[in-house]
Amino acid sequence: MINRWSFYIGIVMIIGFISSAFKPLESLNHKRLYVSEKEELLYQFPSEKPSDYIGQTLPFIGKHFIGFKEAIGIRESQGQYHLVNSLGYMGKYQFGTSALRFFGIKNNSLFLNSPELQEKAFVALIKFNKFKLQDVIEEYRGKTIGGVRVTESGILAAAHLGGAGSIRKYLESNGKKKCKDGYGTSIKSYLKQFGGYETHNIIADSSVKVH
Repeated sequence: MINRWSFYIGIVMIIGFISSAFKPLESLNHKRLYVSEKEELLYQFPSEKPSDYIGQTLPFIGKHFIGFKEAIGIRESQGQYHLVNSLGYMGKYQFGTSALRFFGIKNNSLFLNSPELQEKAFVALIKFNKFKLQDVIEEYRGKTIGGVRVTESGILAAAHLGGAGSIRKYLESNGKKKCKDGYGTSIKSYLKQFGGYETHNIIADSSVKVH
C-alpha cells in the first residue's frame, strides 16, 4: 500500500515539475520584451502592396505602414474618401489639384470616387517626399527638435501636411520656424503624432506616377 502511494506521489511531483516549465513568463518582470516609446520601429512586413495581404488573418495596424496610412487618413478626413474640405483639398488624404496633376491624375471626379486611386496617390507622395528629404532624414533622424524626437515617418507625415520645404525649414531652424497649414495645424504636431511608424521599406522615387 505504501509503495502504491509513493508511486502516485512521485507521478504527481513529476507532472508538476514538467508543467512548471511551460508557465508563461511574467512579462512585467521582463522589460526586454517591450519597446521603449522613444524607439523607432522597423518592420520588413507588411508590404505597401494591398495584394500581399490576401489570405492574411492578422490586422496589420499599430506602427506598421498600413497603420501609418490609416492614422493620417483619420487625421486628415476621418477616413472619408469622398470628402472635399473648404479649401478644396480632396479625399481621404486631402490632396490638392496640383499634386494630383503632378502624379498624373487628371480627373478629380475619378479620384474622389476611387479609393484605390487615392491609396496609390498617397504612397506615390510618400515616395516622392522621401526622395526630396533623404538628406534631411539622414541628418535629423533620432535628434530631438522642439521637444519632439525626429523620425522618418514623422518627417514624411509633416511633409504631407505642409510640403517638403516646410519640414526642411522647420528642422533646419531647430524648430524656430513655425509652419502651419490653412487650418492652423502645425508641422510640429504631425512630426510628433506620426513619429515611429514603419516607413523604411518605402523606396524613394523622384519620378513616381500613378496609373
